Amino acid sequence: MNDFSVFIELIDNWAWIGWLVLIALFLVIEMLTLDFTFLMLSFGSVIGLVADLVGLPVWAQVLIAAAAAALFVLFLRPPLLKRLRRGEDPTKSNVDALIDLRGIALHDVTQISGQVKLSNGDTWTARTSTSVPIPQGSPVAVIAINGATATVRPVND
Repeated sequence: MNDFSVFIELIDNWAWIGWLVLIALFLVIEMLTLDFTFLMLSFGSVIGLVADLVGLPVWAQVLIAAAAAALFVLFLRPPLLKRLRRGEDPTKSNVDALIDLRGIALHDVTQISGQVKLSNGDTWTARTSTSVPIPQGSPVAVIAINGATATVRPVND
């Protein structure tokens, strides 16, 4: 036997340890991220471990584990995320709550400068996304927030 075949046999005999390490690693990462992605990879690794226990070669174990993980990510993860988030408060918060919020231009709003007062009482530095300026006193709506600047559009009420 040459060194390469000894190496392959060694990997083949001890692959189950690799699968256990991957399962543990993915579970630890999942506990840190809480996104179900690494949980699905862990499930794929369990399938790889089962393939090893059945006696399949390492290349087949890896292919089966990868295919299983992909299927888990595509078909099991979305309903789990939906079920997890079903009890969340649907109210938008932070920057998301400002999108589509109405206001009044306190100063002319251009692509370079401007200021608006939003209906929630906040005053923001503002820019328009078009080259057409928005005159002072015109109604506006927020279309995006970039740092501390609101990008606004004119509203025709």
